[in-house]
Amino acid sequence: MRGSGWLPLPGGRSGTMPPPGGLAGAMAAATAATGPVSLREMLLAVTAAAEGGGPVAGGDEEVCVVGIFGKTALQLCSEKAALVSTVCDRQVFPLFPEEDPELAEGGPGQEGDLAAKDYNQLQAYYSQENRVLYLVLTSICDTPQLLRACGDLAAAESRESGPGHPSSGPAPLPHAEAHEFWKHQEKLHCLSLLYLFSVCHILLLVHPTCSFDITYDRVFRALDGLRQKVLPSLKAAIKDCPVGKEWKLNCRPCPPRLLFLFQLNGALKVDPPPARGQDPCGHLEKPPPKKHSPKRRLQHALEDQIYRIFRKSRVLTNQSINCLFTVPANQAFVYIVAGGPQDGDDPVAMLLDQLRSNCTMRETDSLLAPTLSGPRRYQMMRHGRQQLSFHAESTSSSSSSSGQLVDCTLKEFLWQHVELVLSKKGFDDSVGRNPQPSHFELPTYQKWVAAALKLYEVTIEGKDDDPTSLTGELSSKIMSSIKVLEGYLDIDTKFSENRCQKALPMAHSAYQSNLPHNYTMTVHKNQLAQALRVYSQHARGPAFHKYAMQLNEDCYKFWSNGHQLCEERSLTDQHCVHKFHLLPKAGEKPEADRNPPVLYHNSRARSTGACNCGRKQAPRDDPFDIKAANYDFYQMLEEKCCGKLEHINFPVFQPSTPDPAPARDESSPAPPEGEIEKLKEKEPQTQGESTGLSLALSLGQSTGSLGAYPPDAQGGGDNAESHGQSGDSKSEKRPSLVDRQASTVEYLPGMLHSNCPKGLLPKFSSWSLVKLGPAKAYNFHTGLDQQGFIPGTNYLMPWDIVIRTRTEDEGDLDTNSWPAPNKAVPGKRSAVVMGRGRRRDDIARAFVGFEYEDARGRRFMCSGPDKVMKVMGGGPKESAIKALNSDMPLYILSSTQGRGLKPHYAQFMRLFVVVPDAPLQITLTPQVQPGPPPCPVFYPEKQEITLPSDGLWVLRFPYAYVTERGPCFPPKESQQLMSYKVLRGILKAITQ
Repeated sequence: MRGSGWLPLPGGRSGTMPPPGGLAGAMAAATAATGPVSLREMLLAVTAAAEGGGPVAGGDEEVCVVGIFGKTALQLCSEKAALVSTVCDRQVFPLFPEEDPELAEGGPGQEGDLAAKDYNQLQAYYSQENRVLYLVLTSICDTPQLLRACGDLAAAESRESGPGHPSSGPAPLPHAEAHEFWKHQEKLHCLSLLYLFSVCHILLLVHPTCSFDITYDRVFRALDGLRQKVLPSLKAAIKDCPVGKEWKLNCRPCPPRLLFLFQLNGALKVDPPPARGQDPCGHLEKPPPKKHSPKRRLQHALEDQIYRIFRKSRVLTNQSINCLFTVPANQAFVYIVAGGPQDGDDPVAMLLDQLRSNCTMRETDSLLAPTLSGPRRYQMMRHGRQQLSFHAESTSSSSSSSGQLVDCTLKEFLWQHVELVLSKKGFDDSVGRNPQPSHFELPTYQKWVAAALKLYEVTIEGKDDDPTSLTGELSSKIMSSIKVLEGYLDIDTKFSENRCQKALPMAHSAYQSNLPHNYTMTVHKNQLAQALRVYSQHARGPAFHKYAMQLNEDCYKFWSNGHQLCEERSLTDQHCVHKFHLLPKAGEKPEADRNPPVLYHNSRARSTGACNCGRKQAPRDDPFDIKAANYDFYQMLEEKCCGKLEHINFPVFQPSTPDPAPARDESSPAPPEGEIEKLKEKEPQTQGESTGLSLALSLGQSTGSLGAYPPDAQGGGDNAESHGQSGDSKSEKRPSLVDRQASTVEYLPGMLHSNCPKGLLPKFSSWSLVKLGPAKAYNFHTGLDQQGFIPGTNYLMPWDIVIRTRTEDEGDLDTNSWPAPNKAVPGKRSAVVMGRGRRRDDIARAFVGFEYEDARGRRFMCSGPDKVMKVMGGGPKESAIKALNSDMPLYILSSTQGRGLKPHYAQFMRLFVVVPDAPLQITLTPQVQPGPPPCPVFYPEKQEITLPSDGLWVLRFPYAYVTERGPCFPPKESQQLMSYKVLRGILKAITQ
């Protein structure tokens, strides 16, 4: 509640006894003039007493209302309340006022509601003997209230920073928020000033220095504009009050007279008179005395300055009835309180000196001391308080014998204006040729209370004339009128808004510079950051954040209004070139004229790729989904090239319901590399039966307690040659977890990898295994005869496999066995004579090729990691063992780079394997890790594939690798190439 704090009353030793009994105590204090009380409580108490028929002391007496406001310095006894004690010659206000408990506990604004707090207080003191009512306004212009406001701001900063960051200290409030808080308090201060200017006859402006604060000109112009706006509301509030017609019309008893009180604070020092017997000037001649003392000359200069300022700004005009306040034309309205010789010293030392001087009693005072009390006691104690700011100057400060006029005291200065009010003469402050007399009314104490209470409710509490209006809520009229203050008071925000509005077009130009017609979110953010940098170079003040948000919104609207590029990226990390569009539904045709258009994604990037077997090349568009990348393109070429070749198909999802659902993204944690191999190693195997068992499990032909697993017709299960020679009961074994029957209800939306759930299959396979022909279809001397190979890189590397180890005698008897490489046939002349008991090996030769293909369709083989094959003629001489025992890179720099700076990468696309017609089995276990960890490991739907003998097989790898969470994009930097790899152990040979 605004202005409802009690100030302590003098009483006992400490002088801190509050008025007793709520409203009754306030009424007693107000009527008995025992001390200052809250203005609101006094108004309510007197009103309640009048309505109840009780007596009101001094209720029928005519009163003069004096309002005191202004600023105070951080100095002892510099409060405005000390003026009342000085004028009344008694200790009305305590020397050390207690803190208002309502503000100490949070006041009207609760914790977290900083903007609702009001630090303005109005205290009243009625001097019944002088018929003067003093109203003292305390606000954030006073040091105690300013300290409380700063403490509340610090507490708000601590709450904003939170309890989790005690070491870093409180986070400062944003500049705009802190600025809004102080400007809100300034508006509330103006409302309190408006109330004083509406109920007082005389106003006393207190300032702690001897220079005029020019900001008051702005405040008074704001108050004048605000008063004109709220005048209808004020008229409606006092229309039923027992006051005169002119008061009801102008909403004030008279145009108040404004007086100014400045503190000297040592700025103007007069040398003390010389001691007796001393030459005052020495060898200098004594200047002639002036008519006015330096203090009076300063008063006259300030009066002229203040009058010129207010006349220039039209705060003061010729007709006083139209002005917010008046100043007298032929009377002094500026008074300067001179500081004492100890001004500015330590207040504790000052109090000790005062205590010492009071305890040292003179002989004349010792006889009168026991009988002193009341005002006389206050006057006696003031003789040692020369350092206080407000005191009645003695007439000896200016010697009349020197020819100078005598300076008046503060009470004399104020009383010459009060007597004009009490004598009902009023103020005739209009100037000009045709001055108009202003209205004047001297109300009784009770009538003034009736009108002041209504004005208090409207101006300070914000009550509307509507009886349904809630207490404490500002009415819509008052709120709309307060906006008038912003143009006068909030100059910083006004300048800041003008400056920020000028910076906005420059920021918009910076955002739109070098922009394509359509662009992505990344480009939008980069351009917005550039626009904000330009904006921050020119924008200043509390409106910075507001217009920065507006800049953000404007740029977003510009981008989303026809300039938004499709954010979809292809599987090769290329953006779609279309603006924001929708994808066609099933059976729907693309429509480019719709808004938004219905189009398929297109990055305008094209590449050249070969079919599954590699014999035919065709151009392809940049794919945006896994089916187009790994299945549709190869199925299109399948009809033209590879359709009649023998395939080993991989198992895919076979639905048992008409509308199968994709599996939810509940991926299990990635198993360590080689987990599948560890599962195989745990199965007991022997040299003779391992091949048959492994092949049977991979084709699903094993039977056991879990039921029969039918042979895979597409996987080559009807090929008798691929079954091996082990068909006894030892090969029948319970299948492992990875080979159990897959789900027929849920399918895998992406590709099969180490992190996907077990028991799920995709709708199509991203891998392909094709047989080009028998083993003799490959010529070791000429290499592969296919399109796109760079000359000298189309050869397969030999892989010598030891089939059997036997003695030399066994070799002589076995004429059908293969001779070992580089060995002569036994019995011939060139045979090497070997000693008795020596052994020789029977070796079968297979061929392996790692093919890489770039986007331009250029193909080449690699003989090892990062080593491109180059054969001049006669076939390669390097063995494939090194490449098979190493991790081959998934991407490698193309052997033929273009002219641009961007490197071209070739991707590992095919594995060529020539399986000889020999008693051995070659097992294919491809595993690809297309990225650095924790990227999963991809593998086909069959994790082990046994290649039938006597064949030239081609395993086509996926063009793109996609998980349920998105694609694994190709590398952008050559330093990351080693993280993209095909794991070692892709081929294993097992002899029978």
